[in-house]
Order: sequence, then structure tokens, then C-alpha cells
Amino acid sequence: MASRLSAIESVTADLVSTAELVVETPGEGFTEITRDVVRFVEQSGGRDGALFAYLRHTSASLTIQENADPDVQTDLTAALRTLAPEDAPWVHTVEGPDDMPAHVKGMLTGVSLHIPVRGGVLALGTWQGLYLVEHRARPHRREVILQFVGSRT
Repeated sequence: MASRLSAIESVTADLVSTAELVVETPGEGFTEITRDVVRFVEQSGGRDGALFAYLRHTSASLTIQENADPDVQTDLTAALRTLAPEDAPWVHTVEGPDDMPAHVKGMLTGVSLHIPVRGGVLALGTWQGLYLVEHRARPHRREVILQFVGSRT
């Protein structure tokens, strides 16, 4: 097995930009936020560094996933329903039958992302997009903290 490390690029971080992105979800499923995050990096004036995204909720999550075929999102939603079904014998039921499964799904998929930024562009793969995944059945207002740390353009 062969591997190759590229030349190491070093920059001095002289910029930290932070903003809050509010996302109104339609209910369970994937909401793509890639364009919003790209706009944040552009408006921050970031060049080389890292973009951090943090979701301030426990019944939703953030993920990087394929953005070419929406069937992937449909299948992932179905898979998460299988992993944490509403009809499991949950103890925490005070907020409705979809709440505890939503917490499990959020724990499995996570609430934070870290994406390299090179030349002012998110270093995503060809078919990758950033998504807020709503795990509750009804619409919610979700808050994502975005932060760029790196060099200026």
C-alpha cells in the first residue's frame, strides 16, 4: 500500500470570524446549508484555515454527505429510523415519541464539523455538501454557530 503526503503549507492565523446561522427546518430530514457556509467564509474574508460549525441542539445534527442524489438522504433518514425507532421501549417520553429517538440519532451523527478552507474555498469533495439533519417530526428553528480561523484574503 502506497501513500504520499503533499507539501506542507503553513499560514499565520490572523482572522477569527464568528456568526450564527438560523435554519428553519421543515421537520425530519436533511436541510443543505453549504451555500450559507460558503457565503459566511466569503463574507468573513477568510483565505486559508478552518471552518468550524457547531449546532446548539441535541435532537438534530450536522453532517457532510453526498449532495448529488437525494435518494442518499432518503435512505439515510430510513437507516436512522431503523437504528432509533419511535416504538422502542424508551424511558424519556415526556416530549413526545420522536424526542428520545432524535437524541440517539443526534448522538450518532454529531453536532459539530471541521472543514479545511484553502484559497477561500471549502475543501469539500466533489459530491459533498453540509447538512443540518432534523431528527424531530415537526419543524424547528435551529442555530448553528459558524467560525472561521485562519488567514485573510
